[in-house]
Amino acid sequence: MNKKTTFTDKARIIFKGILDPIGNFLNGLGLTPNAITLLGLLGTTIGAYIISQGNMTLGAFVLLTSVLVDAFDGTMARLRGEPSDFGAFVDSVSDRYAELVTFGGLLYYFDTQGSYPGVVISFIAAAGSVLVSYVKARAEGLGFTAKVGILTRLERYLVLIPLLVFNQPFIAVCIIAVLANITAFQRIWHVRQQGRERIRQSKEQK
Repeated sequence: MNKKTTFTDKARIIFKGILDPIGNFLNGLGLTPNAITLLGLLGTTIGAYIISQGNMTLGAFVLLTSVLVDAFDGTMARLRGEPSDFGAFVDSVSDRYAELVTFGGLLYYFDTQGSYPGVVISFIAAAGSVLVSYVKARAEGLGFTAKVGILTRLERYLVLIPLLVFNQPFIAVCIIAVLANITAFQRIWHVRQQGRERIRQSKEQK
């Protein structure tokens, strides 16, 4: 079964020359990959709070900094020669918390502004974002692949952060709400096709 290359995978390859030296520097400071993961989550939480108070531009830059920090944990583990399943687990769980905290901040902001559509769309965006990751994890647990779709985590931040910089939170959550849920359905369909192919091969082998 061919492995799909996501935009995130390509970005890691493109920026490897930048990530590796900084990863080595952070390792040299005695920091651990898991510490960097949690530092990124802390930064995201601070950014989400700032956003919840209505300061979209500052919150966006704090989120950007946190996302960049979080990008180094995997690089650091690889350079140490000690990538672990637990580290990958912590990173994945932290990423989900980070997204939920971010959308929670947006939802709170819309609630304080009396924007019912904003509250609802923020919830839909959060649900879609989590489902994109859940479908992939569940598929891989069953031996399928699901690295497909138009809006993975990196792309979601590429939509969210610039629009927050320009104080357009409602447009941001609308785009993510639509495209994240489309991505989840793309992955479900992709797994469904693999399931059918698995059944077909099983029948042929009998």
